Amino acid sequence: MRNVTRRTALGVIGAVGGLAATRTEGQHPQSYPFDLPPIPAVLRAEPSGSQVGVGVCGRMTGAAAAVEALMLEGTPCVFGIPGAQNNDLWDAMKSKRLPYLLCTHEFSASVMADGAARATGRVGVFAVIPGPGLTNSLTGIGEARLDSVPLVGLVTDIAHGPNARAFQVHALPTAALLRPVCKLVLEVRHVSRIPLAIHQAFQVARAGEPGPVAVVIPFDLYRDVWCYQGELPAPLPRPLDEAAYRHALGLLADPSRSGRVGIYAGMGCHDHPELLRAVAETLQAPVATSVSGKGALDDRHPLAVGWGYGRFGTRTAENAFRKVDTVLAIGVKYSEVSTANYSIPPIRRVIHVDAEPANLGRNVAADVAVHADSGRFLERLLSDSAAIRREDDPGLRRRIAQDRALDRACHEATEITQAVDPMRLFVELRRQLHPEDLIYLDVTASTHWAAESLWVPGPRRYFAPSDNQSMGWSIPAAIAAQAVRPEVRVISVAGDGCFLMSGLETSTAAREGLPVKFLVLDDGAYHYMQMLQQPLYRRTTATQLAPIDYAAFAHAMGLAYIRIGTNDQVPGSLHSGLSYPGPILIHVHISYKGRELRWLSALRTSYLDKLDTPEKLRLGTRVAVRSVKPFKVND
Repeated sequence: MRNVTRRTALGVIGAVGGLAATRTEGQHPQSYPFDLPPIPAVLRAEPSGSQVGVGVCGRMTGAAAAVEALMLEGTPCVFGIPGAQNNDLWDAMKSKRLPYLLCTHEFSASVMADGAARATGRVGVFAVIPGPGLTNSLTGIGEARLDSVPLVGLVTDIAHGPNARAFQVHALPTAALLRPVCKLVLEVRHVSRIPLAIHQAFQVARAGEPGPVAVVIPFDLYRDVWCYQGELPAPLPRPLDEAAYRHALGLLADPSRSGRVGIYAGMGCHDHPELLRAVAETLQAPVATSVSGKGALDDRHPLAVGWGYGRFGTRTAENAFRKVDTVLAIGVKYSEVSTANYSIPPIRRVIHVDAEPANLGRNVAADVAVHADSGRFLERLLSDSAAIRREDDPGLRRRIAQDRALDRACHEATEITQAVDPMRLFVELRRQLHPEDLIYLDVTASTHWAAESLWVPGPRRYFAPSDNQSMGWSIPAAIAAQAVRPEVRVISVAGDGCFLMSGLETSTAAREGLPVKFLVLDDGAYHYMQMLQQPLYRRTTATQLAPIDYAAFAHAMGLAYIRIGTNDQVPGSLHSGLSYPGPILIHVHISYKGRELRWLSALRTSYLDKLDTPEKLRLGTRVAVRSVKPFKVND
């Protein structure tokens, strides 16, 4: 027993099974990759079946071992707030010089890990205490779960040994709270298992459809000591369903069956832009992306048509896909937000490729469902390029160029003059962005205009919270990106409502000297909600925000400040703000009244189409009555 303290030995002998989660079918909503052997959700001292490799070696504390494991995984930064239960971990990070970033709220900790992961393509890491640290972080974890972003959360837990007392501070059921929003929760019950659990968490976070994995470690294990032997988990394969691939290849190789092919690319294509480009050129296929997939193909490529392929996306994409017979959807989900309430135009055939088999054929029936890693699928298609190659189609490229010119002219037309036109702002931002710039959009009406108008020259440059729609996300996400990508310029765009939810985090950028450009679009209201409420209820409720002195706020946070109040101020003031060498708040006084939002129009149409006749009658009656007798007080 020389490798473990007496207290830890007693803890292992007396571990209570009722406190430990097990993998039971139907009980926990964890998602396991198709090829992944079952991983025990609770890691005790018994052998794990892992292989000895170049993992953590030597005698050290659990906290030191956790940090070494993070460093072996190439972690660029850990985000969070220290607390009494995990001070040993934070002290070990300092001793071993693992970069960390203190945030102001644990919502920001998980979102920062998300923002860093999206910017780098690597696993983002955060560390929180149990109780409020954990519950505050759940929104950001949920965003990563629904948006397929790989995170690892080191979540400290209360003591669980035989001498643990009742009513410990923060004694919420940590693992149970995490399971619904995590791909997997690993509970550590012995100090010897800490590094292996962390390595397994990184593997699962990246495998299949990426997502968040939590490693739950009781705080007393961080102080215990063990002699580690370099255990590493066995590597996991990248999936490719050979039979389904052959079926898809046969369809694509027969133009008389597949007709015109269009590619719909999601976030799963971000790490394979050259493969995607080559396949698109081989097939002579127009390429549309989901919002999360923007940049998978350079928006300036002759076959790039923008985002979406229905009435909710760009007109260029809508027009191009009207002539498509077969959609090749790669690394993408047909989610509610990315399709404006499932406003998906019918296409004769769909080939759906995804690393998560549960995503295949959901919301849109797939004629061929291929469970495959996007990169492996694209590689195989290229190896079979002779079978699928189509003749060069200059007419297609010419039509796309013409439609893009029409889209651009529409975007550049000023339609709002009483304040800054948001589309005018994004058009100018497009002109001033450098190719390497990273832009983080928040949950605002303007996000959809940005998706239409901003040209993204490559992957991992354009980011938005898609399927959890976490307001306030862009500010901490952008700060984290700047921390791990100091060589590039990072821009956050938030509405005033979103800014109120996480604006205090701008103090972190000021404290650390991170030169993020924070744009706040100020119209004094939750205008997104007003757009949804007014047509249906003929009034607005709980949408007006308090007026904020943004200049005073910027001064208090330690930021520079500039205000843009009219359209003619946009070019010069935006250039001044983006060129400022430090963190700056760029306050834009905007108005949304007067410009069509295609995504919202499609959403309304889809919503009304899905109502049955009695619901439509009730809605029509309410609108008619309130139009005759309008409600005079809107808030």
